[in-house]
Amino acid sequence: MTDAPPPVLVVIDRAAAGGPPLGPGETGFRVVDPAAPTIHVTDLGVTRGDGIFEGLGVSHGSIQALEPHLARLARSAALLDLPELDLDVIRAACLESARLHEPAPLLLQKLVVTRGVEGGDGSPTAWVRTELMPDHDRERREGIRVVSLDRGYRHDVAQTSPWLLQGAKTLSYAVNKSVLREAARRGADDVLFVSSDGYALEGPSASLVARVDGRYLTPRTDQGILEGTTQADAFEVLRSLGHDVAEELLPMDVVRRADALWLLSSGRLIAPVSALDDVPVAIDAELTRQLGDALVDRRA
Repeated sequence: MTDAPPPVLVVIDRAAAGGPPLGPGETGFRVVDPAAPTIHVTDLGVTRGDGIFEGLGVSHGSIQALEPHLARLARSAALLDLPELDLDVIRAACLESARLHEPAPLLLQKLVVTRGVEGGDGSPTAWVRTELMPDHDRERREGIRVVSLDRGYRHDVAQTSPWLLQGAKTLSYAVNKSVLREAARRGADDVLFVSSDGYALEGPSASLVARVDGRYLTPRTDQGILEGTTQADAFEVLRSLGHDVAEELLPMDVVRRADALWLLSSGRLIAPVSALDDVPVAIDAELTRQLGDALVDRRA
């Protein structure tokens, strides 16, 4: 077995907008040794999880849905009252990190912006790291077992309590990791969050798509959930195939009568759900393959 190629780490020194114009030859970012110490121990992203991130898929050097990811990053920054971001510099850093990585069919980028060093000048800390995509072929082929867990908030929490930051993609991932451990204890692979009043939401790192009565549905994002970039691409593919797609409030009784379910994300792309709360769900292998191939093609 050959050694995996090293990741490419780019530190973004000019993540905030409004600074002086970059001079000749200046980029606002720099390539650093991925194995060298990089983040200060008092950075608020480390000590408080106070920051935001995006995960981006890369195929043959092309970044999937880069502009939607940057737009979502900017929305998350606004929700957290972070400084306005210089998306031009961040975009260029992402492209450079992908360009410098050894060629591979599928790569994964993690783009991170934190509030910076505690007691510092308020400048955010930011970086983008590109590495090989983990192998998710088995999940795409055999499906995943999913358990539904109560998130503990009503579906309208984003309107009633915006300070809870539902809908922002933050670094505060302790709960998301906790629910995956709970899923493993229950013999499942992943989680579907449910609102306290019974509406399907999202996975810890994935969007839900349900096929109900021939329509392809995903939960509305005004429930304090993320706009799924991979789900949006999948809906474009489904529309091109003549299917009806929609964002709707999805009570769990509707989800449970779906004849097919999928979780979609930038990392795993698409995974059919083979069981929900120990109840088997049929896998549409052909459509899953068709969508998976199309999603890879959209990255290239």
